[in-house]
Amino acid sequence: MRRLRLLDARMILLQRQGRVGFYGACTGQEAVPIATGLVARPDDWVFPALREQSVMLVRGFPLRKFVAQVFGNSGDVLKGRQMPSHPSGRQVHQVSWSSCIGPQIPQAVGAAWAMKKEKKDAVAFGFSGDGATSQPDFHAAMTFAAAFAAPVVIVCQNNHWSISVPTARQTASRTIAVKGRAYGIPSVRVDGNDLLAVHTVLEAAADRARRGGGPTFVEALTYRIGAHSTSDDPTRYRTDAEVESWKKKDPVDRLARHLRRLGAIDDASEKDLEAELGVEIGDVIKEVEELPPPARMSLFDDVYAEPPWNLREQRELLAKTPPAPSH
Repeated sequence: MRRLRLLDARMILLQRQGRVGFYGACTGQEAVPIATGLVARPDDWVFPALREQSVMLVRGFPLRKFVAQVFGNSGDVLKGRQMPSHPSGRQVHQVSWSSCIGPQIPQAVGAAWAMKKEKKDAVAFGFSGDGATSQPDFHAAMTFAAAFAAPVVIVCQNNHWSISVPTARQTASRTIAVKGRAYGIPSVRVDGNDLLAVHTVLEAAADRARRGGGPTFVEALTYRIGAHSTSDDPTRYRTDAEVESWKKKDPVDRLARHLRRLGAIDDASEKDLEAELGVEIGDVIKEVEELPPPARMSLFDDVYAEPPWNLREQRELLAKTPPAPSH
């Protein structure tokens, strides 16, 4: 969790310096992605929203490749084609999140249903914010998941703001969790800033799905301490008092206090850890930032399994065309 917190801070700094184009941090919402990464098995699939992109790091995706996706250079497994801060990794079964609100939920349900039909012992995790639960995609996904008992865990990180729209303005439901019950899906409301509580709930939901019990809907109550993204100014719609009240429930600090009570860490060991992580992140950024942009000819990679004649013709033409001075 501390590693993710420090990484987010460095990425935001890079964006402010004009070294990367865009970044969406999960500051204050680290408990859910960390718990998901710990619960998910290698064969499980993750369909994140903006705040869960870091699940892939917990599941073993290299930090170097994660940072390269933010820069979009030749170290990026997506070859610089995706928007910044929209990472994905096939080796850790994580699909890129969508800038549109909610489409990853039916994608997760569809993947879960496919795995069920193929009799795989695997689960799909689909994520959204509170705003996405007011979208048609949410309704379609929940209906299908319940009707076909798809082995999927659908998690809503209710951070109380759909960018600048408060939850009370976009739904009249008393809670988000109650929406799941209307579809016949077992639903749980959990403290989304408590790593251990979130882990317990997600583990139980995943185990239930593996046993053939069908979907579970989880509402994780949390708060986005920072901006929605580097393109957002939350001071225009939130009060300082609200933010400060949620900072007292910070999931990273809460876990640290718990570990101190157990005697697992102290001030010195935590300081050493931060220094070690800072060096690791700094070294990765320095290495990745020096990489060149993707090669021009990579434009034609991963488009068709067998390129059609017109694409082959375009590739030959580009190969004969001198690159622009900047390339």
